Amino acid sequence: MSEQSSAPAAAGASPRSNAPVADRATEDFVQVIDVVKKFGETVAVRNVSLSVRKGELFALLGSSGCGKSTLLRMLAGFEPVTSGKILIDGEDLAQLPPYRRPVNMMFQSYALFPHMTVEANVAFGLKQEGVPKAEIKERVQAVLDLVQMSRFAKRKPHQLSGGQQQRVALARSLVKRPKLLLLDEPMSALDKQIRQRTQIELVNILDKVGVTCIMVTHDQEEAMTMASRLAVMSEGQIVQLGTPSEVYEYPNTRFSAEFIGSTNLFDGNVVEDEPDHVFVECAELPVRLYVNHGITGPLGMPVTISVRPERIALTRKPPEGAFNWGHGVVKNIAYMGGYSLYHVKLDSGKTVIANVSSLALSEIDSPTWDDEVYVRWSASAGVVLTS
Repeated sequence: MSEQSSAPAAAGASPRSNAPVADRATEDFVQVIDVVKKFGETVAVRNVSLSVRKGELFALLGSSGCGKSTLLRMLAGFEPVTSGKILIDGEDLAQLPPYRRPVNMMFQSYALFPHMTVEANVAFGLKQEGVPKAEIKERVQAVLDLVQMSRFAKRKPHQLSGGQQQRVALARSLVKRPKLLLLDEPMSALDKQIRQRTQIELVNILDKVGVTCIMVTHDQEEAMTMASRLAVMSEGQIVQLGTPSEVYEYPNTRFSAEFIGSTNLFDGNVVEDEPDHVFVECAELPVRLYVNHGITGPLGMPVTISVRPERIALTRKPPEGAFNWGHGVVKNIAYMGGYSLYHVKLDSGKTVIANVSSLALSEIDSPTWDDEVYVRWSASAGVVLTS
C-alpha cells in the first residue's frame, strides 16, 4: 500500500469526534479524578484521571485484566471507589447506590428476561420506578422505533437473533433516559459480519439520542470504529488518551504501538538529534533510520522507531536513499483482497511486515515466496518511542 494510505480502522472514528465543545462544564461532563481501586493488596486501578465530554462516545481499551471493566463497574456503582472521585454533571457519585445514579449499563450478556416479551423487557425499569402506564407505553414505543424493533415487540428473547437481542438491551438502557450509558463489551456476543454492521448502527442510534457513552472493549477495531476518543489501559493505568487517529498514528509508548493495530519496531540508538530530524543507528538495518522531527534527547539514547505496515513499500530495485530501507526475502504472503500482507525476512534475520495494495503489487510484478525484495519507508512514516 502506498505511504499515503491509512489504516481502515484509524479512519473510522464516529462523527461525534467533530462535535463542538460548548464550555468547560460540557467538556468535563464525566470526571474521573485520581481514582484508585484495591482488592485487598492488589491494585486494579491506579490513580486514573480522565474527563468525558457531554454527548461523547468514549472507549476504554485494553487487554483482559488491565482494569477497564473495574473502572466501568465503579462508574455504575457496582464497585466502591477505594480513593478518588467520580462526578457526573458536577454531582459526586461516591455515596449514591447504583439504582440512584443517573447511569444505565448494557451488559455483555444483554441480561434480558427470557419469560418477558421485548416490550415488557424494555418497560421493566420504568415500572420499577412507578412511571405512569401511559408514559411507559409512549416511551417504550418511541425507543423501540428508534432501534427498529417495534415489529418484534411481542416476541420473546429466544425468538430473536443476537443482533436483535442487542437492540432490545440498548432500548432497555435508553428508555430510562440516563445521563451516562455504559457499554460492557457491546459486540462480543455477535459474529464478525453482524458485528461490523452493528457497530455503525449503534453509533448512529447513540448519536440521535445524544447520550454520553463510555464503553469497554478489548477489540481495537471496535474502539477505533465507534469511539470519538479512547483511552488505552495497561496494568490499571491509562497509557495513552486521544482520538483514534492520534493514538494510531502517534503512539506514545511501545505498548500503545503494539496494542493498537500492528507495527514494525526497530530498536537503536540516537546518533544525531536536531530540531527538524533525528538519525538512529539500528543493527537490524544496513542503513540508518531517519525521522523528520527531533526528540530532544542525549546522543546514544536507546529508542524504538515504530513504522506501520501500510507505511512500508516493497521494491525489487535498491532504494536510492541512504536511510530507511532494508533488503530481504519474502517468507510469507497473506492475501486480504484489496491488499496483501508481506512478511519479509531481512538479511539481519528480522521480519518486517508490509501492507501492500493490489495496485502497488501490479506495478512491481507481485513478488512471491523466496523472492528478493527491498522494504523502504519515508522520513515521516516513523514514530520515535522512548518508553
